[in-house]
Amino acid sequence: MDINQHRPQLTDYFATRRQFLNRFGMGMGGLSLAWLLGPEVGGGSAQALTATNPLSPRKPHFPGKAKRVIHIFAQGGPSHIDTWDPKPALAKYGEQKVDAIGGTPLPTQFKFTPRGKSGVEVSEIWPHIGENIDDIAVIRSMTTDIPSHEFATVMMNTGSGRLVKPSMGAWTVYGLGTENQNLPGFIALGGGLGGAANWRSAFLPGVFQGTLVNNPSANVERIIENIKTSHLSLARQREQLDLVQAFNAEHQKNLGQEAALDARIQSFELAYQMQTEATDAFDISREPQHVREMYGETPQGRQLLVARRLIEKGVRFVQTWHNGWDHHTAVANNLRRKAGEIDQAIGALLKDLRNRGMLQDTLVVWGGEFGRTPRHDRGQRGEPGRDHHNKSFVSWMAGGGVKGGQAYGASDEFGFNAVENKVHVHDLHATILHALGFDHEKLTYRYNGRDFRLTDVYGNVVKGLVA
Repeated sequence: MDINQHRPQLTDYFATRRQFLNRFGMGMGGLSLAWLLGPEVGGGSAQALTATNPLSPRKPHFPGKAKRVIHIFAQGGPSHIDTWDPKPALAKYGEQKVDAIGGTPLPTQFKFTPRGKSGVEVSEIWPHIGENIDDIAVIRSMTTDIPSHEFATVMMNTGSGRLVKPSMGAWTVYGLGTENQNLPGFIALGGGLGGAANWRSAFLPGVFQGTLVNNPSANVERIIENIKTSHLSLARQREQLDLVQAFNAEHQKNLGQEAALDARIQSFELAYQMQTEATDAFDISREPQHVREMYGETPQGRQLLVARRLIEKGVRFVQTWHNGWDHHTAVANNLRRKAGEIDQAIGALLKDLRNRGMLQDTLVVWGGEFGRTPRHDRGQRGEPGRDHHNKSFVSWMAGGGVKGGQAYGASDEFGFNAVENKVHVHDLHATILHALGFDHEKLTYRYNGRDFRLTDVYGNVVKGLVA
């Protein structure tokens, strides 16, 4: 008799007698249910992705022009009337109260000039972005639900202002995977109001959530200090991770797969890989001096240069945050200063992507959570500003199959209501997914008995924006 046969084995620790009986009974019922439900039981082909590597590159529903996204989020609500939607009619009313806008008009604060071959009017505060206007589609008819910063910010990033929903970046990586297994598929550079709600994965597997890098302009070693250890060599860490993977494989074989556990182990793997890969990706000192000067030696310039380096290395979705657009007073001075912080960097990004042959398959999106009122807010005549406004605002898109050199949609003569070709946030999301090759109604995830999607039960692709 072989005494070793009677000694406890590793597999013995992964199932109890109660678990065996429970799984036996439930398994027979599950077989019957699977026969009744047929192919619906899987919840869609994307659900099976966790069986291998959930971040592996995957094909979209149809060939998309865009392969990756850079989302430049101007948090605070930029004034559309002073940035991208000129309203000369406001100056005609002087000190008169206009009932249609609920107060005294505050005229457009800057001069607009036709730029590029397309002749789209661009505010004087955008000299560098204006040089790229023929690649840009300006959406002058955006709308959202509620003019509250936190609600509208989370709405723009997740498609829901109240429910805990996955972010746009998480949906993108869920659908496409990523092209670099040593870096996260979704990275948020900086953050703002609403915090992690804007880049979380919610009920999607945790591996799809955004990785926050608060200060991409900092020393590279400081950026990755939370994922490095001075106590163990990379070789020793690799041994530990291999052991964890072996235990997890045995766990899956005996007790089934657990999404939360797999996501945690995947995060450990990612942290290990990033210790070497991230050092290179975030180190802009490796860029030629003329490139760094083109972007500008500023926080925003370094941020967007890092964004370009990340997508060049295969990161699927990069979101950059530029806060401080909430101008209730002194809108002329504050807005000129705020635009001046990022105009050069965005202009450089678009030129750099074009020169590298990457603009054609990189979708760049700019915009805030809502716009501003065409009437005076606080400060009145002394330091006039504008209040929150959700009925009309502006976003723009470039690259990735976008029909550039156009102003799409229109607001009324005051910039108060979107009146022509309205584009709701859900429509913008549907259009972004379309550019990536997805039918937004079919990119779903089953949770609590319902198929969820980024656009909820709304949204239409804006065909006039995409080639």
